[in-house]
Amino acid sequence: MLLAVMLRRGLLAWVSRVGGVLVLLCCSLSLLYVMTCSPPHSDDPPLSHALPRASPNHPSQGGTGPGVGAGVGGTGGAGAGPAQSGGPPGVQSYHALLLEREEQHRLHISSLKKQIAQLKEALQERSQQLKGVQESLKRTAGGPAEGQEAGAGFQGGGLGEAQGAKSQQADLQEFLRSQLSKAEVTTGTRLPSEYAVVPFESFTLQRVYQLEMGLTRHPEEKPVRKDKREELGEVLETALHSLNSPSPQQDSRGAAEKTQSSKVYTPSDFIEGITRTEKDKGTLYELTFRGESNNEFRRLVLFRPFGPLMKVKNERVDTASVPINIIVPLSRRTDKFKQFMHNFREVCVRQDGRVHLTVVYFGKEQMSEVRSTLENTSREVNFKNYTLLQLDEEFSRGRGLDVGARAWKGSNVLLFFCDVDIYFTADFLNTCRLNTQPGKKVFYPVLFSQYNPTLIYGSPEHIPPVEQQLVIKKDTGFWRDFGFGMTCQYRSDFINIGGFDIDIKGWGGEDVHLYRKYLHSNLLVVRAPSRGLFHLWHEKHCADELPPDQYRMCMQSKAMNEASHGQLGMLFFRHEIEAHLRKQKQQNSNPKKT
Repeated sequence: MLLAVMLRRGLLAWVSRVGGVLVLLCCSLSLLYVMTCSPPHSDDPPLSHALPRASPNHPSQGGTGPGVGAGVGGTGGAGAGPAQSGGPPGVQSYHALLLEREEQHRLHISSLKKQIAQLKEALQERSQQLKGVQESLKRTAGGPAEGQEAGAGFQGGGLGEAQGAKSQQADLQEFLRSQLSKAEVTTGTRLPSEYAVVPFESFTLQRVYQLEMGLTRHPEEKPVRKDKREELGEVLETALHSLNSPSPQQDSRGAAEKTQSSKVYTPSDFIEGITRTEKDKGTLYELTFRGESNNEFRRLVLFRPFGPLMKVKNERVDTASVPINIIVPLSRRTDKFKQFMHNFREVCVRQDGRVHLTVVYFGKEQMSEVRSTLENTSREVNFKNYTLLQLDEEFSRGRGLDVGARAWKGSNVLLFFCDVDIYFTADFLNTCRLNTQPGKKVFYPVLFSQYNPTLIYGSPEHIPPVEQQLVIKKDTGFWRDFGFGMTCQYRSDFINIGGFDIDIKGWGGEDVHLYRKYLHSNLLVVRAPSRGLFHLWHEKHCADELPPDQYRMCMQSKAMNEASHGQLGMLFFRHEIEAHLRKQKQQNSNPKKT
């Protein structure tokens, strides 16, 4: 009996415990279900909530029944409400987000495919061009062209394009070979006189020895211009590569013989070279190297043929609405200013008619004469486009030009920096317009500088009018290639480059500083001789107050302005010449008796 009671109590205790565990388990399951089925509250929902749920009646995502939302690959119910999707209320927005992302990826993949196709097409075109060059070279060497049999497999337009590229390459190679055959490389040509000879320049690793000395006036110098340095460096590198590459004869010899006789050439083996350019054919180079013994040399002849002409631009330039503001700094020299205004009246007012004149006068002395000259010109030819500015300070050419350029109040204008002793023609004004472009080009003409007319014509009585003196010959003047004062540029370029260095006083130096600023910029500097721009001779005074470098420049300019080399020689040896003439006269007056 007692045992039965104990069993019943134990069973009740076990049932109560199991019941508690079941109740706890049910509560846990209920809590887990609530957590799983409730909608998300964060801004970045988990991926499980973003995916569409299938309807119980249509377990397949690709189904087309009304219970399926517009998911991936689905075609049903784009306008179905939340009750039709079978999921929580935010599912439709997730569907739209997925569609948008998928469309973006699809467009990106399509763009990448197009780029890959374009790259493949460009690569195929380059390969065809390379094959054309190789086949042309092989045809030149007498061998069969690679890929001739395979070329028959090309179909349609591809075959035509390949053949066209090959034909063009072959024509180019033929033209370059003809340039070599026409040039004076292996044989000479008959020339009419000694003036028709194209001279060579000689060069070493460090120096170039030249007849056309250029601006430096040095008969020998290191290559200053970057293109010349790179040209000679490329030639030397090509020559060394050719010398050190095995030739067919070396390939046929044994390895032991190659080791004994072959030499590795270096730049130190280069002795000298000569070069010349025929401007319509190409440039010839002959380089000499030390050989393998004292009396042996290696000579390489290289030729850089010039290609056919290429049309770069064909445009119409209208200068009808391009005025020029001519700026002239001045201090005293009223007689020269009157001569300048006589030329200005004829060329700028009567012939051109698109010019404004700005005169910047320093000081007060003779100011009234300058104003009177301008007013007389204005009345005589009805010219009103001039500005007279006065600066009560020491003369500075750079300061005057800078003030004149900045005083312009209109739109962007073409500036011509001029001096009072300059003579120009109407053709030059058009040249100034054609060789400048705002933001792109500035024009630095090389003017023709006149020698002392008294020395040219013998005496002041024989000097003709100025217009007849302006003849471009070696005994009447020279190209003033060391002068950079006369220049044409747009006002915007002048302002952006920083203008003149106004700290430079007196004569010279300011023009070189401005010229170098343009050279250091991205603007194209057009430097060319101008047949319509002249510097009239005048006696030059070099002040003792100038710094040594400016005084030396002034004296060099004075010497070059006076006369040609031959005329200066006649002046230097005039006493010997006069003595010789007297002696000849005496001999003629006292002939020897026979």
